[in-house]
Amino acid sequence: MAEKVRFWERFTRKGKENVGVRQSLVAIVRSSYLNILLILIPISWVSRFMYWPSTVTFSLSFIAILPLAKLFEFGAEEMHHYLGHDFGDLLSVTLHNAVEATLAIILLLHCDLALLKSTVIGVVLLHLLLVPGMSFIAGGARVATQDLHPHVTELNRSLLAVGSLSLMVPSAFYAALDDIEIDDELRDNFLSISRGIAFCLLFVYVCSRIYLHYPPGDEVTPVPQNKKVEDHGKHSEPRVNQYVCVGALLVCIGLMAVTAEWLVNALDDVKEDVNIQLGWFGLILLPMVSYAAHGAVAVGYSIRKAVRVALKLAEPKPPTTFAKGKPIDLSIQFTLFWLPFLVLLSWIIGKPLTLLFDFFEVSVLLGACFIVNYVTADAKTNWAEGAALVSFYVMIIVAAWYYPGSKDSEILSSCNKVSESLQQLAQMKLL
Repeated sequence: MAEKVRFWERFTRKGKENVGVRQSLVAIVRSSYLNILLILIPISWVSRFMYWPSTVTFSLSFIAILPLAKLFEFGAEEMHHYLGHDFGDLLSVTLHNAVEATLAIILLLHCDLALLKSTVIGVVLLHLLLVPGMSFIAGGARVATQDLHPHVTELNRSLLAVGSLSLMVPSAFYAALDDIEIDDELRDNFLSISRGIAFCLLFVYVCSRIYLHYPPGDEVTPVPQNKKVEDHGKHSEPRVNQYVCVGALLVCIGLMAVTAEWLVNALDDVKEDVNIQLGWFGLILLPMVSYAAHGAVAVGYSIRKAVRVALKLAEPKPPTTFAKGKPIDLSIQFTLFWLPFLVLLSWIIGKPLTLLFDFFEVSVLLGACFIVNYVTADAKTNWAEGAALVSFYVMIIVAAWYYPGSKDSEILSSCNKVSESLQQLAQMKLL
């Protein structure tokens, strides 16, 4: 009861002056220079309803999502002041995954299950390899090693292994079947297996959150964070009113859902026009939607900082020895929460989404999990290990560009009856 009282007092800022509505709106508008791209949201909607070329609608929708992704990050930072460290971190991870989760749900509603599966793997690979790799390179440029807290690292390694190996189970099951006929009964079996695995993954995720928030024993040292994170909320004040922030986040989610809908609608025509493999769209392009915003801001900030230091307008800051492993948390949440959530949601709405992924996708995911666990095993990292992560991601990009995809996986991922999908495939071969 006391914890609830403290939480409510913190959320309402009892005894402190709250931020005004006008001041909050001004802070939101000035939160990032990417907000200028918000003008593309109505333009992308006009493009959709005026039936402009699909490539134009896709491009406009793609770029319009970038400022929304940045606003999610800004909102999460502000809500840290009102929710505290534990719940603030959980909200931050969830909002960082909001773009990909929205795209995944829309793909599920459109029953584009093969592309959905590729996108899920692509999101996890992006947050396992490219994002932390670039972070380790940038952060380790001026120090020999950076530290990752061992308590979090050990748990993350276990969760990563469980998440990736759970996707290997259906693939191993399918690979062990000799000369079996692909039919609706086989897909029903995989649906049952997938739903059972989904419940197990959700259970593991809930247990991990409980363990992190309420570590057992009086002698267990609480999970320490970066000093800057620890002081967040103590020596700084929020710039946005909590109710305005919640309202702004809800508006962003609505705009995100509609804009992502137009993006997915234009996707089929774009794939035919540019002649790119389906798997490459899911593994590489769609996951880049959310990272493009963070990458653009990071590049802009780095250039501005370098210019100011070069012109002696600012003193260079001392290098930090604390490496940010937050992108790995995003991969864990997407694997252990969003993926099983999608499986159970598909069960509710009658879509045949299984956890039987393409063998190539499962293989590269297991490879990514292995290299990440190996790099973080000693709870230390450096720029060379970051370069290794990015290089492995580039290898996957090159291979995915030429990979045609598995026909069996596409058939079992179709919303039609398996017999109908096989018949359509036969007709395409005759043509």
